[in-house]
Amino acid sequence: MRESLATRLMLIAPAQALIAAVIALPAVYLVWLSFQQSTFGAQAVYVGFANYARILTDGYFWHAMGNTVIVVLAVVHLELFLGLLMALLFASGLPMRRMLLAIVLAPYAVSEVAAVVMWRYLFDPDVGHVAWLLGRLGLPTLEWAVSPAQGLTMVSLLSVWLHLPFTFMILYAARLALPGDVYEAARIDGATGFQAFWRVTLPLMIPAILIAALFRLIFAFRLFGEVWLLTAGGPARSTEVVAVYLYLEAFRYNAFGPAAATGWLMVVFSLLLASPYLWRLARSARDAA
Repeated sequence: MRESLATRLMLIAPAQALIAAVIALPAVYLVWLSFQQSTFGAQAVYVGFANYARILTDGYFWHAMGNTVIVVLAVVHLELFLGLLMALLFASGLPMRRMLLAIVLAPYAVSEVAAVVMWRYLFDPDVGHVAWLLGRLGLPTLEWAVSPAQGLTMVSLLSVWLHLPFTFMILYAARLALPGDVYEAARIDGATGFQAFWRVTLPLMIPAILIAALFRLIFAFRLFGEVWLLTAGGPARSTEVVAVYLYLEAFRYNAFGPAAATGWLMVVFSLLLASPYLWRLARSARDAA
């Protein structure tokens, strides 16, 4: 038994070493750096919690955090709603399902840079096709480059377009995995389509919905490319999110200590935001057991 355990430990040792090298060591270094005053060409100096105090008293940080929370909650819940709706539609026997599935998954293969270029052109107030259509309909043009609210709306819609396929695939796979006999039993009991969804489909898909929400909350909290490439946090840092704030601290102001502190604050706030979903998922696991 001891030899067997030692053999198993030796077999998994390379994987554990790789995890430590790729995840644990950079995390430890980031913790150390967050307590240092560090910049290019200068030796790091220990400053304790001064970096955290500076970040937590910076109005730009809290404005960026507010923007991040608003965008993340809007994006994740819109993706869950649309992803669940599409999963139910595809599972109902949609015609030309394979072709439509390829179309739905296509945005996930598009790079963020290409997607932003495409959206900037489509929504350009002067030459964009969407602006032209709005003008033909007598509607006001979207001034997303100068309006913070419209800028964040554009960022949110772009993020949904890019990442909806991920949420959809999780929910679609979960829907296909549901046993057909429960629906047969519901039909025998006289359940309508909505009653079958509310009492059968939705309760059985809750774990998949929670997992999709957790993944997207954590990933969306790191939102950077869409904002940086679309608005660069402007005008006047009004559409800035936390990841853009961190980037500016590190590479515009060369303040690596505050940037590292911001990174750890992102981790804390993202976990706080995801904690209700984690609690609900743990509760579902206990109920299932």
